[in-house]
Amino acid sequence: MDRNGQCWCGSGKKYKKCHLSFDEKMDSIKLDELKGHILPPRSIIKTQTDIEGIKKSAKINDAALDLVASRIKAGIDTETLNQLAHDYIVEQGGIPACLNYGGYPKSVCISINHVVCHGIPSKDTILREGDIVNVDITTTLDGYYADASRMFMIGKVSEEAEKLVKVARECMEKGIAAIQPWGYLGDIGAAVEQHAHANGYSVVVDLGGHGVGKKIHEEPFVPHVGKRGTGMLLVPGMVLTVEPMINIGGYEVYTDSEDDWTVYTEDDSLSAQWEHTILITETGVEILAK
Repeated sequence: MDRNGQCWCGSGKKYKKCHLSFDEKMDSIKLDELKGHILPPRSIIKTQTDIEGIKKSAKINDAALDLVASRIKAGIDTETLNQLAHDYIVEQGGIPACLNYGGYPKSVCISINHVVCHGIPSKDTILREGDIVNVDITTTLDGYYADASRMFMIGKVSEEAEKLVKVARECMEKGIAAIQPWGYLGDIGAAVEQHAHANGYSVVVDLGGHGVGKKIHEEPFVPHVGKRGTGMLLVPGMVLTVEPMINIGGYEVYTDSEDDWTVYTEDDSLSAQWEHTILITETGVEILAK
């Protein structure tokens, strides 16, 4: 590519001042070292303009989760929380990205106890003392997406539930800590799996994280089990979610046959999940949405 021509990423900068050094680094990686690995496509490498757009969306998304955190309590119905987040996002100029995505009927996913993910808010679903609840929100602003979820403990919860929520967060944090520029996707899952199993828990394998930014779901799929040094090469400019779903019982799950969205643990055991949107930088990672 012409060093003085515009960069392939669409930033408008000259190639030599944008992604030339990046491409030289990619070219320096020997093919035999990548045997069994996958190079990320250029389409998922974010420019500085993209990153700034995602950050603006993430600011709204984080604030929506903060708002839910200020109101969530025993006795409140999940539709009220859904509407609270929806209204806030719209007031800030954003769009609740989950609404109508693939036919999903609400703006937020709220998953309680043995619901692993994609719980559909309802006026009939009332939070009760002792529940553990995941609230998952995705916002789009000016075409850029940010995605995060948090766990909430309603009133006094059991010791086993409290430990699960704590360990699930630690699993996410260890997965994020395992990310290194020019490392591998499998490093994330290996770190998550090791910590979950050390605490006697299982990791859901049918669902995982994903690339995010210009779409709600992009490459790569981010498994939360894995082997270090395997999978896609992780490079600066990639944005993805780390969101392990950790079960007290087995890892098996199933989807509700009636609503075709709600995912439950097969054995009705408790499940917990935390999610951050992560940017891989030249030196490590930056948390964009939490």
